[in-house]
Formats: sequence, C-alpha cells, structure tokens
Amino acid sequence: MWGAPFSAHAKKMLLLGSGELGKEVVLEAQRLGIETIAVDRYANAPAMQVAHRSHVIDMLDADSLKRIIHQEKPDVIVPEIEAIATHALLELEEEGFHVVPTARAARLTMDREGIRRLAAEKLGLPTAGYRFADTLEELKEAVSILGTPCVIKPIMSSSGKGQSVCHTEDEAEACWNTAMEGGRAKNTRVIVESFVTFESEITLLTVRSVSGTIFCKPIGHIQKDGDYVESWQPHVMSAEQLEEAESIAKAITDELGGFGIFGVELFVTQEGIIFSEVSPRPHDTGMVTMITQDLSEFALHVRAILGLPILSVELLTPGASATLKAKNASANFAVGGVEEALSLPRTQVRVFGKPETRAGRRMAVALSADTDLQKARNTAKQAASLLKVEEYDHEQ
Repeated sequence: MWGAPFSAHAKKMLLLGSGELGKEVVLEAQRLGIETIAVDRYANAPAMQVAHRSHVIDMLDADSLKRIIHQEKPDVIVPEIEAIATHALLELEEEGFHVVPTARAARLTMDREGIRRLAAEKLGLPTAGYRFADTLEELKEAVSILGTPCVIKPIMSSSGKGQSVCHTEDEAEACWNTAMEGGRAKNTRVIVESFVTFESEITLLTVRSVSGTIFCKPIGHIQKDGDYVESWQPHVMSAEQLEEAESIAKAITDELGGFGIFGVELFVTQEGIIFSEVSPRPHDTGMVTMITQDLSEFALHVRAILGLPILSVELLTPGASATLKAKNASANFAVGGVEEALSLPRTQVRVFGKPETRAGRRMAVALSADTDLQKARNTAKQAASLLKVEEYDHEQ
C-alpha cells in the first residue's frame, strides 16, 4: 500500500523519456495513486503535461541523470526511451534503486548490438544475418559480405531514425550518412542486416508480472522509413506460428528478467518466425491496445512494475491504429481535423501535445474498432488522413 501523492508515504515513479507512450504510462500510474515525475531532454514533453512535476536534462549525461535520481529518490525508475546513460542506471541499481525491468535489460536493449548478440549468440534464436561496422570502409565490407539489399541501422536510435535499405554497394556511403544523422548517441557504430523476405511484421506484447508471463494477441504493423505508420490487432497467425512466436518472446524476456511489458518484434516468414528486436517498455505499435483490450499495454506495464497481479488480458474487439506525422519543422502549428476524424464510427483520437514538429515526427494517432478487422484498418487510415498539422500565419 502507499499514501497519496506528495505525502510522506507516496509511491514515486520517475520516467526517463516523456513522449506519447510515457504520457499514457503516467496517466495509468496516477489512476493507481502514484506520484509521477517526468524527465526528458526538452521542455513540455507530452508526459510532462500530465505528471506531477518534471525535469529537463541530458539523459545521456550520467552525472545529470544520477543527480535527478538522488534528488527525487523514486521508488521506481522507468526508462521509456533508448537514449539514456545506462551505465548510470547500473550504478543506481547497485545503490538500491529499482530500475524497470532491470538496469541490465535497459543496457542490453538500448543498443542493437547488445540485444542481437544476446538473442543470436547466447540464446540461439533465429535472426537475420548481421555484421557491425565502425567506419564507412567496414560498412562497405559488411555490405559486400551480406549482399544487397540489406538494412543499415545506427546501433542506437528510435522510431526508425537513421535506418535505410542499401540496394546496391554504391549506396553504402549514403546509408552511412543517414545512420550518422539519425543515431541518438555519440556513436558511429552501425549494424548491417541481411534483408529478410517476410510475409508480415508483428509485435508480440509480452507481460512479465508476479502472476507469470502472459501474451497479448499479436499486433500486425506496417513501417515506412523504419517507423510504424499503421498497426492492427489481432494479426492472423497459424497455431504453429503463434506457438513459435511465443516461445521466442518468452526466451528473450526470461533472459532479460524483471517485471513489465516487453514489445517483441518478429518477422513472419515462410521458413518460420525470426526475431528482430525487443523493447523493455510499451511499444508504439501497441497504442492500438487502447481501443482493443480490456487493459492497454500501458495499464499492463504499470500493474506489472508495481508488483500487482495480472491474471489475464482480454481482446474486446479487433481494432487498428494509424498515425499522423508532420511534414516539416515548426513551433507555431495546430492539429486540425479532429472533429472530422471523430465523425467516423467507433473511432478515437489521441493528440500527443508535442510542442514542436519536425519532418516525420508522430503528432497524433487515430484508433478504430470493428468486428471486421479490415474495416477497422480502413477507418483508422481514413481518420488519420483527416487529421492535419497546420501552421499558423506568422501574423497570428
């Protein structure tokens, strides 16, 4: 049990990363009476707008990170993005702070090298062929070995930033430049992956709690430029495919340990299920669960990390999500079309409230439900198309 926020016996949750996913985590935590602190690298981030208080720091600066933790003394530290000084989290955990799910999990999944080597080399899970490169020359050699097309990604980035497909060896330098521009930390290392011919991509939300491990229904999704633009639940899979997917998800999440929700990304191919990535936190494609499940991925995450029981999760209806992305950078804008989008049947809208736009930045999501999954997908895409990011005239 715990006291009310701001009281001597309050339970305090501190988020490292305060975007749209963190905002929903804060809201779910507050429904259970938790005192919430939002931290990010910029002011007025979405979760900051609903948290009890907030801090702006460079989360890659270990000293700044530890200073805030020691100042706030949270009961739970919840990393919500990859760009964090994870070695500081390891030190804080050794001091007795509780990092979700664990500091080791945050460190391993922060960069693609740690998690890929764990999955492929330690656990023996099926993955795409891969090489790592620290220079353009090493990248060209990796591309030559793996062949084209291949996928090139920064070791650490989010929402597809810095990711590209290299179609010919002549494109290697352009892909290297893209990775350098899109990485979230001062690191020039990249991963080069063999191109996987897949039938579909899925996210298998996996929940570890005091009640054991449970799986949400698989979520299908479509990516563009490495970032998701559409997701739906449930994604149809055979019993054999689902069993294989759950086996892979349980193996990787058991190895990472701790309590919370994990977004396990998988490729469905004719040869079987291939592991791609895992995030030890709510997943962007899982925003669809806000309309499909009795407990959203955010509610599940909060329950799990607080040590509360989760006996089951129910799919109430098929549903889909589609995103609104900005086309350019602006600090003087408005999100329009909400009334039109909400005129569609069984549709909801989440406007994230980000203070600035930039090209490709996700600003809102449309959620639609229907007993017919294809109708839900069509409605969500239609609703998202009605949403607009519009700039104000400078005179206004």
